[in-house]
Amino acid sequence: MRFCRREFLAGAVAAPFLARFPALAASAAVSVTIRDVQVMILQGARTYTLIKITADNGVYGIGEAYGSPGVGVKEQVLSLKPWLVGKNPLEIDYLYTMLGATGPNLAGSRTDGSAHMLIRAASGIEMALWDLAGKLLGVPATTLLGGRFRDKVRVYDHAAPRNMLDKAACREWAARCKENPAGFTAHKFGFPRTDPAKDKARDRGNRVLTTQELLQIAKGFENCREAIGFEHDLLVHCHWEYDVRTAIQLAEAVAPIKPLWLEDPLTVEYSESWKRLTASSPVPICTGENLARRQGFKDFIINSGCDILHPDLRNSGGFLETKRIADLADSWGLPMATHNTGSQLNTWATCQWAGSIRDFMACETVTGKGDWMDQVLLLDGPYIQDGYIRITQQPGLGADLNPDVVKAHLAPGETWWG
Repeated sequence: MRFCRREFLAGAVAAPFLARFPALAASAAVSVTIRDVQVMILQGARTYTLIKITADNGVYGIGEAYGSPGVGVKEQVLSLKPWLVGKNPLEIDYLYTMLGATGPNLAGSRTDGSAHMLIRAASGIEMALWDLAGKLLGVPATTLLGGRFRDKVRVYDHAAPRNMLDKAACREWAARCKENPAGFTAHKFGFPRTDPAKDKARDRGNRVLTTQELLQIAKGFENCREAIGFEHDLLVHCHWEYDVRTAIQLAEAVAPIKPLWLEDPLTVEYSESWKRLTASSPVPICTGENLARRQGFKDFIINSGCDILHPDLRNSGGFLETKRIADLADSWGLPMATHNTGSQLNTWATCQWAGSIRDFMACETVTGKGDWMDQVLLLDGPYIQDGYIRITQQPGLGADLNPDVVKAHLAPGETWWG
């Protein structure tokens, strides 16, 4: 093979530079398209929708779309496959934008108003594309998103005492938390609206709390704080069930224990009541798990309708869209945390994303219990240590599925994607 003098000199200059920056060398060589999009459902306490996107050179990325309740998500992902196949997997922003806005129309597959399933499908696809891009370019997904602001991300669990009004039960719970090998130091739970003494059924239509209920809530959380001390953080969980005055009263009731936040006390969508609550509350107000894209979050941000944003990446639009939400929130001084009821894959992926966010507090997880769910991934090191998940230095998300574990826990009718 013959080289002209100009080609030789150009190569001589470029070679040391590309050797120092392997990602640039890889990107110079990458010219691939999407060959396949696959989905399979994992079954545990919930369902988990796993996505695999394979390039024509055989490299693949994995991600997770929303599971329980996930009716229609798998079908929506597969309906987008014809449009995705043949596209450049590195054009993530373009692909996501078209999927999230008009993708199904482009694919000719949208026949109804299933926008909610669409954004959940697009979010999972987008996350799998970041894993694929990182593997193609030889760098962690966190680096592609702009770099690491931290080396590890705090995670919190749902550990709760069996009876908050029973001090002995609270001490038992505190001991169990402190002995957990995962080392969680933050715990989220709510207060069931029942009378433990009378087993009175909950009134699900009533959006106010009685004086007795408020006193019981205050006493129950005081018992928890007394049992576990201030070395652990407590997060007070609601489910959008209260009116604004009751939410303020609830915030006042739990204020003595200094919770990390009070989550989702009002209805999902923004209203002036959120602004009133945030201005009146003695504790930080957190919300966002059911909001989608920047459009869903912007009113909360610009109107100071909460203190902490709490998106779920499977609902909010995936990595880049939620990073844009975080950047907007940062302009108003609002930190981020993340809702996450996904599998070990989504927990790991969310924490890799969180590494690229400037002001991040903690990621929720339903994993870390030492059961099979903590073995879904093949990792290059330990999973949760001292209540944190590390930021990988491996390409993409730095993890792959454990075939034996996944095959043993597939939902009925599902097959391993190979």
